[in-house]
Amino acid sequence: MRLRSAPADGSIEARRAPATARLAVVRELGMMLAAVIAYFAIRGLVESGSRDAFANAWHVIDFERGLGIFWEEQLQRPFLEYSILTTLMNWVYIYGHWPFITVVAVWLVLSHPAEYRVIRNAFLISGSAGLVIFLFFPVAPPRLIEGIGLVDTVTEHSRAYRILQPPALVNQYAAIPSFHFGWNLLIGIGIVRCARTAPVRAIGVLAPVAMFISTIATANHYLIDPVIGGAMALAALYLAEWLRGRRLSPFSRELWFKPMTVAPPGRPPHAG
Repeated sequence: MRLRSAPADGSIEARRAPATARLAVVRELGMMLAAVIAYFAIRGLVESGSRDAFANAWHVIDFERGLGIFWEEQLQRPFLEYSILTTLMNWVYIYGHWPFITVVAVWLVLSHPAEYRVIRNAFLISGSAGLVIFLFFPVAPPRLIEGIGLVDTVTEHSRAYRILQPPALVNQYAAIPSFHFGWNLLIGIGIVRCARTAPVRAIGVLAPVAMFISTIATANHYLIDPVIGGAMALAALYLAEWLRGRRLSPFSRELWFKPMTVAPPGRPPHAG
């Protein structure tokens, strides 16, 4: 009697693997999409009156002037002198945010699920905190403030952003914090942690830098907005790491730039 050999190379598992991977992507991106829709819907619902938002905007301007860092007009001016730079900054601001985040999220889900989950949790934590700020301290963006010499380049030169973020779901008085930068910083950290080649890691470094510049060059944020957004994103990531048992010093380079490869006591490797 001949014994039937097991399928070579784990063929059953091999056939199941792509379907499992696709299911993981759909599940995780579905969760994130639901969270993003809820975020924008709630942000729109908590939109306060314009009077408070514009008053707070002038408080921000006076604060920056007091620090000697109200440089928005000077920083935007060089980008307005060349249409190609204006277009480039618009593209970074529009396509370098949600489209870029989505592509990287798919890659992380498929190849580094534990790191994806901790980045995802940092998004959720920082976004929840941001909603509280939008509610109690609405701020009109510099593009809406007259008399400070700034141009709303996205509205004047592109319609794509209004498609990606419908006005009905967007609170235009949510300048502080800038999660355009903060969330891109989280995604950049995810790339640096998980990429195997220097060019890909460079994308993880350069993408948040480009986004920081674009938030100012497009007049969508004040100089302190991405600073605050970045600080909140990092604080959220630290908390997410702490919750999964990775309780390293906040000054540890490993915490920020290395994936978790050794399981904390009582947890399996790569637990999210």
